[in-house]
Amino acid sequence: MKWFASSLLLAAMALASPVYAAMPVQPSLKVTTLDGKPYDLATQRGHWVIVNFWATWCVPCIKEMPDISHFVATHPNVSAIGIAYDDTEAADIRAFMAKHAVVYPIAQVTMDKPLKDFDEPLGLPTTYLIGPDGKVAKHFTGPITSALLSAAIGH
Repeated sequence: MKWFASSLLLAAMALASPVYAAMPVQPSLKVTTLDGKPYDLATQRGHWVIVNFWATWCVPCIKEMPDISHFVATHPNVSAIGIAYDDTEAADIRAFMAKHAVVYPIAQVTMDKPLKDFDEPLGLPTTYLIGPDGKVAKHFTGPITSALLSAAIGH
């Protein structure tokens, strides 16, 4: 009887817990940037790509944006895409970007329509470093710096 009760409890816990699909090792990412251009992560093969989830209200996100921009500008084999994980109006994000310009494209993903191949961020900023082979090389939760990126890439 004790075994049956334990089994029943485990089954109930399994049903109550949300089930998440594992993020693919080689994720795809096709979005339209805020300037209306298509972005396809697959076209970046052969380069390192920083996929940075951020929001206009996230102070650490805003602080790291110039570092990411500088890193991309000084490393020819590295590109980036900023994912505004934000329900703010696109026009407001564009106005925000006019004050916080970066050298990489920005796309918006709303919380009700997350990217299918990337885990939903548990906190912001969240960054994925995609290797030249298209596979996730490193996942960062929290702010990143040029030093962290250099260490992860090996430069």
